Amino acid sequence: MGRKVLVLNQDYTALAVCSIPKAFLLVYLNKADLVAESENEQLHSISQAFPMPSVIRLHKYIYMPYKGVILSRQNIFRRDHNVCQYCGSKDDLTLDHVMPKSRGGRTTWDNLTTACRRCNSKKGDLTPEEANMPLRSKPFKPSFIMFLRDLGGSLESSWIPFLGKREKAIF
Repeated sequence: MGRKVLVLNQDYTALAVCSIPKAFLLVYLNKADLVAESENEQLHSISQAFPMPSVIRLHKYIYMPYKGVILSRQNIFRRDHNVCQYCGSKDDLTLDHVMPKSRGGRTTWDNLTTACRRCNSKKGDLTPEEANMPLRSKPFKPSFIMFLRDLGGSLESSWIPFLGKREKAIF
């Protein structure tokens, strides 16, 4: 049961992703409604079968003042699909400042990218243009919905009405 369940707020906006046991418990305790269930699978007890949740909606509205994605090493790697943005390697990954810190570059979503050690060393204190190392994709700050949608790798069809289809980013 490694699959995830989309959790919606009372107003049907995407709130989070949780495990199947957690989602089932919320529905069983009448804290959430089952909005969509798995078509092929069920949860079984000794004497009963229950629908396996795919999307649930909370009964109580949860106020979320800011739904942003935290800037972290893992989240940069996830945004860049664990691939060096210079050569495409998946080995020995590090973070690289597109505009080097020594030249005023800041630690922001728009200035950090995934790079393998070899490319990071080769680029050094230069910009990608100066090092003649073009980026495969321009760094960007992902939205909360985009991050939820892309978190698990595969987007469940029952989530599409609430998150939208995954579009290939063009940079």
